Amino acid sequence: MTAEGFLEGRRLQMARGVLLQCIMGGYPPARFYGSDDSDLALVPDPAQIHRLPWSQQPRALAICDADELTGESSSLSTRGQLKAVIARYAALGLAPVVATELEFFVFAPNTDPTQPFQPPLGLDGRREDGQSAFSISSNNGLRPFFSEVYACMAALGLPRDTFMHEMGVSQFEINLLHGDPLLLADQTLLFKHLLKEVALKHGLTVVCMAKPLAHTAGSSMHIHQSIIEIGSGRNVFSDKAGEPTATFRHFIAGQQAGMADFTALFAPNVNSYQRLCHPYASPNNACWSHDNRAAGLRIPASSPAARRVENRLPGADANPYLAIAASLAAGLYGIEHTLEPSEPIQGEFEVPDNLSLPCTLHAALERLKRSQLARELFGKEFIEGYIASKTMELTSFFDEITPWERRVLAAQA
Repeated sequence: MTAEGFLEGRRLQMARGVLLQCIMGGYPPARFYGSDDSDLALVPDPAQIHRLPWSQQPRALAICDADELTGESSSLSTRGQLKAVIARYAALGLAPVVATELEFFVFAPNTDPTQPFQPPLGLDGRREDGQSAFSISSNNGLRPFFSEVYACMAALGLPRDTFMHEMGVSQFEINLLHGDPLLLADQTLLFKHLLKEVALKHGLTVVCMAKPLAHTAGSSMHIHQSIIEIGSGRNVFSDKAGEPTATFRHFIAGQQAGMADFTALFAPNVNSYQRLCHPYASPNNACWSHDNRAAGLRIPASSPAARRVENRLPGADANPYLAIAASLAAGLYGIEHTLEPSEPIQGEFEVPDNLSLPCTLHAALERLKRSQLARELFGKEFIEGYIASKTMELTSFFDEITPWERRVLAAQA
């Protein structure tokens, strides 16, 4: 839209079906978004209008809500779904607080998708070989790129906590500062967009796939969650003596109750489950533990005021609005129904059958299809439309024969 049209308040409309567009560009049958495929209004959030600092041509980006023309939020909007979850907390006098940890890879351009990704050439003319995890000099070869990333973050008002090199080859992680869930979802979206745009300027490719490299740790989007009391700001996970509260237990139990049903929301792509095959770095379970990274729900070591639950299931490829909404909705369900969690696990452990999660996209979609909890929390239209779109993507994947199949199976009698 032109700046003049935007400033005049001209309404931007879009077909409802676009919210169910699959990643290949197609759409499920019209019955999933209304046979008329009527319009939605895109309503900009005044707090999320940003001049894009990496663009030579003056350009701005506005994050919008997708609203029905009657004024209410569209049930197909993931941002709208997150706002509805936050409102349910507010009705109880509570406000969730979240932070996201986003991992990503920086690669050289990959013009042939049949070939593996490669790390870029550094300033020393070499490619990283995987020995730079947590090194203070590990991103020196990418210093010009990261310098612009930091500058653009500052220009967009994206505060950052820590930035580090992760365990994968040319893999990095940013921790965004904790705050309002909607704000953090917006910031996570903006940061991923920023990364890709700045990378292109520097002749690089940023990849937020869950598992872009074989034999290498995948990329997560861990979600840290706590709840405060509106007014006092008190963390309701801790009592006055600094001990865990019943609300804390109920929240964990709700996470456990919803994790298997919501796996397809946290791990939305075929590639997501390549990451989850590694049981340590990416725990595919609904166990919980005090500071054990093998658990899907980890309680990090912290002061009572900072007591929180870390959901380690979502990958970097997850929709931040939907992943945060699903995680918080499950926790609230546990609070409202006073659910009790399993016993915490420590050390090495075997995952009980009732706490195991789907390990393929097909299995996750089948679980979501049977979930009454998902329909209760997100509505029939959203869940059925989401399943329809993701089923199209899964079908497209199965329409291709992989190099592994040709290499290994072709010689079989």
